[in-house]
Amino acid sequence: MPQLRKRFSRLVPYVRNSRLGLVGAALGAVVTAATEPMVGQLLRTLLDKGFKPGGMALWMVPAAIISLLVVRSLSGFVAQYGLAWAAHRAVLQLRQAMFERLLASAPAVYTQHSASSMTNTLVYEAQTGAVQLASCLLTLVRDSLILVALLVFLLTLNWKLTLVVGLLFPAVAVVMRLLGRRLHRLTVQGQQATDALAYVVEENMLAWRIVRLFGAQEHQRQRFLSRADSVRRLMLKAVVAGGTMTPVTQILAACGLSVVIMIAMAQGRSGGTTVGEFVAFVTTLLQLVAPAKHLSDVIAPLTRGLVAVERGLDLIELSPLEQGGAYRPERARGDIAFEAVSLRYADDSAPAVLDLSLRVRAGETVALVGPSGAGKTTLVNLLPRFVEPGSGRILLDGVPLPEWDVQALRRQFALVSQDVVLFNDTVAANVTLGAAMTREQVREALRAAHLLEFVESLPQGLDTPIGHNGSQLSGGQRQRLAIARAIAKDAPVLILDEATSALDSESERAVQAALDTLMRGRTTVVIAHRLSTVEHADRVLAMEAGRLVEQGTHAELLAAGGLYARLHAMQFRAS
Repeated sequence: MPQLRKRFSRLVPYVRNSRLGLVGAALGAVVTAATEPMVGQLLRTLLDKGFKPGGMALWMVPAAIISLLVVRSLSGFVAQYGLAWAAHRAVLQLRQAMFERLLASAPAVYTQHSASSMTNTLVYEAQTGAVQLASCLLTLVRDSLILVALLVFLLTLNWKLTLVVGLLFPAVAVVMRLLGRRLHRLTVQGQQATDALAYVVEENMLAWRIVRLFGAQEHQRQRFLSRADSVRRLMLKAVVAGGTMTPVTQILAACGLSVVIMIAMAQGRSGGTTVGEFVAFVTTLLQLVAPAKHLSDVIAPLTRGLVAVERGLDLIELSPLEQGGAYRPERARGDIAFEAVSLRYADDSAPAVLDLSLRVRAGETVALVGPSGAGKTTLVNLLPRFVEPGSGRILLDGVPLPEWDVQALRRQFALVSQDVVLFNDTVAANVTLGAAMTREQVREALRAAHLLEFVESLPQGLDTPIGHNGSQLSGGQRQRLAIARAIAKDAPVLILDEATSALDSESERAVQAALDTLMRGRTTVVIAHRLSTVEHADRVLAMEAGRLVEQGTHAELLAAGGLYARLHAMQFRAS
């Protein structure tokens, strides 16, 4: 019980603003419970007085019955609506807290959890869990109060027989505790299996072209069936654990009730009670069955709802936040220094960056070249602290990156990647990303990226939705929109990761001219596999196996005959 209380206490911050609904639900439940014993009392009065001449007026019978049902119906609605109002308000607060935590979490969180599991937790489990909890709490409060009210009424009728009924509750509590533990364990395992199933679906949604191109449908079908069958088996075990509670508690209740009714009948035959008292006692006793059954039935959905909501709470409470310092200038000069930086993604993996020292002067353009896996992308991901070095340090304008305020640090960088990410929003929204810009500033950015003419030809111009990840645009248009976004940001440091890779030759020349203009006076780090695009860089940095093996101008490195010269020769020989 203390453990359950502790688990529920984690929900308190999210229901504080829902007190009005909770109070309404509690009042409705109290009124419903208070009217429950009136059924037995009404039968008692009818049998003892209603059939006697002059015992009671006939009009009082329908008045009492109708009034009782109206009060019960209204109180039941108030309780249900009040708790639903509180639950959905709590869901909103919980989702908001989860989403804000995700926005502020350390980048490592996104490598530890799949997108499908986090989406499932935030969107689906928060809703279904809270709704299940609300329904279960209403049942717990209402039926517990009904049980108490009925037992009090039974005590007033015949306290000795009521004590016999009380002997049932310890046995029922033991059964519910044992089966509840097993149900909790199976629910957690079921969630993990559901996450694995969702991940397979997510992979196939993202990689459908590869699956079909390589004819891998059957293999993926088997992966899906394996995960789906695992979910099915765990769900069935949970049904068995939850379903066992009801028949066991009903059998225990039937045994106890049989003994009590037998004793009551014996008392009635000996003249110890009136017919009305006997019928009222037996009726009230039978009324105990429904709330007792509800309370046993509620354990399974209560466990599932609590486990579902706890996943969201774990996401909020256990996801580490990004840590930054207090240094937050408006605009950096763009002077970058790497000092003996090393990084491994896993303890048993080869280093992605190894003992790298480098100085990039403000306004300088450097190009990173090298074979795949050389560490080029890792190097630029270190700058905005998307990954952290294992040793060494990185400085911007002479200040170590951990001493920068995280948001201020990232304001200094603009990124155009070969993996373009766009949002299911308008063209203008994808350029500004929430920044305060005039329409003319957006147009200027699009014009510089050689995309304005196309955008103005769209039905809604700047306000045209572009679909999921820019699905309404071609590959080149998507990349130019990403370039327009970087131009609009006007950051002092540019990171260009194959920024023109998806463009045709004509578009590439036009956009490269725009980028050349943009790069003036800014520190620019260019990752390039096509070496023809780096010939005009101030310095070329050749990397291999995480090391910086050589650096110099294009002409100097060709003359040196090292790694860069070999890569250049292979590429142009292939061309």
